[in-house]
Amino acid sequence: SITEETVELLEPYLDMEDYNLETAKKVCGNVAGLCSWTQAMAYFYGINKEVLPLKANLTLQEGRLAAAQMELNNAQIQLDEKQKELDEVQAMYDNAMKEKQALLDDAEACRRKMNNATALIEGLGGEKLRWTASSKNFQNQIINLVGNVLLATGFLSYSGPFNQEYRNLLLQLWKKEMDNSKIPYSNDLNVTGMLVDNTTVGEWNLQGLPNDDLSIQNGIIVTKASRYPLLIDPQGQGKIWIKNKEKNNGLQVTAMNHKFFRSHI
Repeated sequence: SITEETVELLEPYLDMEDYNLETAKKVCGNVAGLCSWTQAMAYFYGINKEVLPLKANLTLQEGRLAAAQMELNNAQIQLDEKQKELDEVQAMYDNAMKEKQALLDDAEACRRKMNNATALIEGLGGEKLRWTASSKNFQNQIINLVGNVLLATGFLSYSGPFNQEYRNLLLQLWKKEMDNSKIPYSNDLNVTGMLVDNTTVGEWNLQGLPNDDLSIQNGIIVTKASRYPLLIDPQGQGKIWIKNKEKNNGLQVTAMNHKFFRSHI
């Protein structure tokens, strides 16, 4: 209940030099405490005069802080909800982008396949005539297979001892007999091409066999015939070829004057 007027009335006394606890104790110990109490009350009033507005302001600011904190909490809740929605939308966006990229990749792969297929179709379009002709040729080969095999086996079995001219004559005679017997065969039959491929012929040439038709025919007879061949080889070309060809197969070379060929009496 102390007021500003009361404090102003006390100030003349409070400013006196002997208005203190020590002096009061000397005059009257019973009232010394009252002297100290009045000083404390005046000091309290001065402090409280400054503190009360601060307390009121503190209460006001605490109320504002509570309201702001409540608004902040509500805003944080809304932010969390929006963030959750944003995360869901972001996930949907990412999935959509992945699906889009996958579709683009599939489209690009399909485009490449389509281009390759188009190029293949265009490239194969020109092969239609050749395939048609080849199919017809294969059909003719099937029909003529028996006669062609007969001519090839006859060549292997009987033409070995003869020269090129007589071998061709034998083939012509056999073809006449097959015509009389109505056995189909290929008019353009190449016995050499039927019995051996170019790769094998190339290997034979590297091994020393001459590249002429007669030598190649002789090589076919040597390698394809079921009987042991007897080579009349004055120039030694056949011997060189056989040695090179069978070098890795453990070929053993001997002669008629070897002891195993001598007659015993």
